Amino acid sequence: MSLLDRIRDCADYDSRAYVPFIVGDLQVGQIGRDYVGILERFSTVFDISDAQVTFVEGLADFHARTAAIASVLDILREEGRVPGWRDEPYPAGPAFNAPALFEMERAAVPIFGVRGYGVHLNGWNGKGNEAKMWIARRSLTKPTGPGKLDQMVGGGQPAGLSLRDNLVKECQEEAGMPEQIARQAKAVGTVSYCTVQDEGLRHDVLFNFDLRVPEDFRPVNEDGEVAEFMLWSIDDVMQRLRDTDDFKFNSALVIIDFLVRHGFLEADDPDYAAIVAGLHR
Repeated sequence: MSLLDRIRDCADYDSRAYVPFIVGDLQVGQIGRDYVGILERFSTVFDISDAQVTFVEGLADFHARTAAIASVLDILREEGRVPGWRDEPYPAGPAFNAPALFEMERAAVPIFGVRGYGVHLNGWNGKGNEAKMWIARRSLTKPTGPGKLDQMVGGGQPAGLSLRDNLVKECQEEAGMPEQIARQAKAVGTVSYCTVQDEGLRHDVLFNFDLRVPEDFRPVNEDGEVAEFMLWSIDDVMQRLRDTDDFKFNSALVIIDFLVRHGFLEADDPDYAAIVAGLHR
């Protein structure tokens, strides 16, 4: 096993198994062909052909689309076809900085192959060979990746919050971190991927932040989503990434990006170019 295996874990996707989800002339998602069959009965909401799924002609604005898809998802939820329901509205559009074309329940985002967004924080301290990173173990009650290893803080990007404000919120909820510390985090880039997971097609962009955590700070979870925190050496983090699949699939990418940016992964590594390219799909 290798770090490149973690990259490959996030590249399991075959476009032939999906039908484009189109709004107007813009693609906002991709729906698995089996799930398209489930949607065919909602003919007052979706116009379905072999080439695409779109909203019917009368659903022409944000509010109408949002209400219509909510009515569909309520029925599918009752039938057990939308697992992990969270009551969190997510914006759906062609790009992060484009106006949302509608909102939908977060748990349904991968079912419809809509691009999702999140914020992840690498909390670390020390220098050189003494560098250490805070690692979280996800609660066993989490709907995705229960018990998997994770960043110190990470969360999805909901509607109505800026990235920075969402990060501050997640830092408080997941790690008990005061706002004045959380706002010192530095935006350092993104990772992106398109891969099939149990919940559906994850076509995501993660906004990454680094924070040198004060030596005397100890994270304490406040929302029940983290089972424990561990402070590991960078060598231990790399070993666990290379030799196991213990990290949640996308959290592994965020840490690999950190290792590249901070020079812990040498350019002479035979997989270096493939790893760097694989962080952005």
